[in-house]
Amino acid sequence: MASSGSDDDSSSTSSSEDEQQQPSKKQKVDVPPPLEVAPTADAAVASIRGQANANSLLTGSKTNSKRLIVLLDQARLETIKNRRGNYELLNCDDHRDLCKKKLKKDPKEFRPDICHQELLALLDSPLNKSGHLQVYIRTSKNVLIELHPSVRIPRTYKRFAGLMVQLLHKMKIKASENGTTLMKVIKNPFSQHLPVGTHVYGMSCQGLLYNPTGLAKALIPVSPEDAEHQVCFIIGAMAAGHVTVEDHPYISKMFSISEYPLSGATAINRILGAIENQWGIV
Repeated sequence: MASSGSDDDSSSTSSSEDEQQQPSKKQKVDVPPPLEVAPTADAAVASIRGQANANSLLTGSKTNSKRLIVLLDQARLETIKNRRGNYELLNCDDHRDLCKKKLKKDPKEFRPDICHQELLALLDSPLNKSGHLQVYIRTSKNVLIELHPSVRIPRTYKRFAGLMVQLLHKMKIKASENGTTLMKVIKNPFSQHLPVGTHVYGMSCQGLLYNPTGLAKALIPVSPEDAEHQVCFIIGAMAAGHVTVEDHPYISKMFSISEYPLSGATAINRILGAIENQWGIV
């Protein structure tokens, strides 16, 4: 993918050509590459596309597919204009002084990398690659984002941050190959995007303690084909605090899957692993 040529091999290149190459190198750093459909999920993509409306984002609420729905709640995805006039994703590492002096807030609150880690855990899972997962994000500013089941999130935080800035300003990200909408800002409230009869559960360290296998057996049908209703988990994507019923009054119960505080990505891996085991997804 990346070129293997070195600077030493280009000694015969003119200085004018070097000057033309410099903007492209800078552009690679500042502008994230287009999103791609994951090649390992081709079968899932084909089945999902076959059931979806051609003009809509491919989600569980618009198809007959029985999928687990996950909402990453209170994600710190906010943009800020830097001194060069470019927009960046606000974070505790690069904007510590700005958080303290201008925003008057604790820099530790601004952790968009948590959302990045959780998205990688969700979209890399066999549950997603088999076509049985739908992901949403709700930011701390109440911006609701819907993700295509086969979107490929950049592996590095820097590229992820550039992608989120692009999404928050353009409201939509499309695939470069076929124009498929891969990420999209949608209208609130979140409840209107849930299929009728969906059972919604919140995950919090203050919830009722279950081990992951027991939670899957209690809440998830034996197989997706036997499901009479869909299940939605709301998982926090913030550095401090937890999911609350006040923010989501349609939550029927709050659950915990460990006696210890876990990172969001670890909690997601434990939950999805139990469901994959129950559904026979390897």
